[in-house]
Amino acid sequence: MADDLERLLDEVERRLCRLPGRGLAGEHRHGDSEEEEEGAAATEGRSAKLLMSAGSSEEDIDDIIDEICNDSSFAKTPLKLKSNSASLTPESNSAVVQAHRRRCCPVYLGGSSSPYGIGTNVSKRTCDQLRCTACDFRVSLFNDYIWDQSCDYLFFRNNMPELSKLRAKMIKKKGARAYACQCSWRSIDGLTDLQTDQQLRWVCGKHAE
Repeated sequence: MADDLERLLDEVERRLCRLPGRGLAGEHRHGDSEEEEEGAAATEGRSAKLLMSAGSSEEDIDDIIDEICNDSSFAKTPLKLKSNSASLTPESNSAVVQAHRRRCCPVYLGGSSSPYGIGTNVSKRTCDQLRCTACDFRVSLFNDYIWDQSCDYLFFRNNMPELSKLRAKMIKKKGARAYACQCSWRSIDGLTDLQTDQQLRWVCGKHAE
């Protein structure tokens, strides 16, 4: 940066010395050797016409500075800053979140007294992230309720997941838990392994840790 600034100042000074009207009319600097003239020809080529047609000293100075700044030899190369820590794009951030989610194994259903969480053979917690692979609906669950025996497929097909409509066939029962998607439903009182009910197409949709 310092070298570029020195070059810029030297170029401005050298060109100002050549401006018409700065000294005696028709006076030129003959002290410069032919080698210096040839060396400066490349950088002065683009501004030759400007110097010939300049109308005033002030305008010439501004034009010369603009010309030098726009010269390819003074073009600045943008700096590429390299961060020590890689930034996360939305896609990579989503992948990281997914990598830290876990499934229940096995998957447990249970009554209202059974705690929610990631079910394992050691910690038998009931899954609250259930999803049905048949209708692709999230499984809703309601503590201290069971489903009326008159419930059928069309009732859930037409009313899920609107609780105001589902209440028509919900019966209050302390300690129980009512589960339902758009195609299946269950009333559970105690801890139950989902694998024991082969008709259900429910799976754990993963839990955030």
